[in-house]
Amino acid sequence: MRVHIRILFLCAIAGVFTSALHAQSKPSASTFSPRDLEGIWTNPTITPFERPVELGDKEFLTEKEVKELEARTAVTGNRDRPPQPGDVGSYNQFWFDSGTRVVKTARTSLVIEPKNGRVPLKPEAEAKRDYDAAHNAESWEYMSVWDRCITRGVPAGMFPAGYNNAYQITQIPGYVVILYEMIHEARIIPLDNSPHLPSAIKLWNGDSRGRWEGNTLVVDTTNYNNKGWIATSAATGRIKGIPQSEALHVVERFTRVDRNTINYEVTINDPAYYTQPWKVAIPLVRDAEYQIFEYACQEGNYAVGNILSGGRAAEKNVP
Repeated sequence: MRVHIRILFLCAIAGVFTSALHAQSKPSASTFSPRDLEGIWTNPTITPFERPVELGDKEFLTEKEVKELEARTAVTGNRDRPPQPGDVGSYNQFWFDSGTRVVKTARTSLVIEPKNGRVPLKPEAEAKRDYDAAHNAESWEYMSVWDRCITRGVPAGMFPAGYNNAYQITQIPGYVVILYEMIHEARIIPLDNSPHLPSAIKLWNGDSRGRWEGNTLVVDTTNYNNKGWIATSAATGRIKGIPQSEALHVVERFTRVDRNTINYEVTINDPAYYTQPWKVAIPLVRDAEYQIFEYACQEGNYAVGNILSGGRAAEKNVP
């Protein structure tokens, strides 16, 4: 009964928190304390999720390489290109916010462990990703949970995407709340030292429990179902579509290092799909002028129906 009451309580206050987050005043630019994570933070970047294979063991870019890469992006990144033959195209560049700079650390990838900057995938993980992609138009069950407007996932929602890369963090006694701009989710993280939910209860985004270790907020998440993806954006390259199992264990660390920066690190461990745990690091940059607007997304949106209709039409043309 206590478990059911806790779930109902969290669901009830989620809507209240979402409204309060939009109404809250912007944090003062003159104040800063390590445990104050409040404010709006963004993370668009041109740093690739995984290190390009051709860079080998190169972990960091030189200052010259950073300038050259950012200069090339400034020239080519904002250019609208006509769609390829047979492609209906997508948004023009006005709607994208993929970033123009590498991360502050000048790393060559957001993946920092293993040392090669590559996610240690098992063959079965790639096989499941490829199977779902090949059957995407056959049924909703092969589609991304983001396309279906269910969730971007945890930690997938913290990985940069093509747009809406903003997070509003609010702290109240006993809780930290993260409002994701993409899919307008309000993630409520208890800090009361309570145990995780019983193992039989499985959730899309797992069950999160937070604690402070010095000036670092550590969030431990377990109790995942096996329906989500570890990454849902094309910006994650070959990692988009990698499934998650019920054994997934995620540990996030939020460390505010100065007035305008939170170092975000996440360690991902899922023995069903990876040969070892792996880690991602992304600086979150404070942006007091950023405005978060509603991302109106609902399951059963037109894209899902159109994709499935296209699949049925293609089947009719198969000899």
